Amino acid sequence: EIYFSAIYPGVIKGWHLHKKMTLNYAVVVGTIKLVLFDERRGSPTFKKLQELFVGESNYALIKIPPGVWNGYKGVGTQTAIIANCATEPHNPQEMERRDPFSEIIPYCWELKHQ
Repeated sequence: EIYFSAIYPGVIKGWHLHKKMTLNYAVVVGTIKLVLFDERRGSPTFKKLQELFVGESNYALIKIPPGVWNGYKGVGTQTAIIANCATEPHNPQEMERRDPFSEIIPYCWELKHQ
């Protein structure tokens, strides 16, 4: 399944976690800050954050496996368009959501982490 999402500058969408689905994100217009938080026990990146800036000046295909929380924020002045080519049809029961400011995931959206 493929779908597109628009994200306006400064808007945050997240957190989302899929239990079975693998996501494949590509930002085709604009730029986003994509943040990943691994909640897979036994993973070498368990409980680690990863922050990526992707878009027109840094094209990439980002593969997000099941069990990894993801969220993103529109950066710059242009509305960003994200293409997601997912491995499964959308199923709301297969995903979990958290507030983007949840203290469970140790991330501050206003800061740029290195």
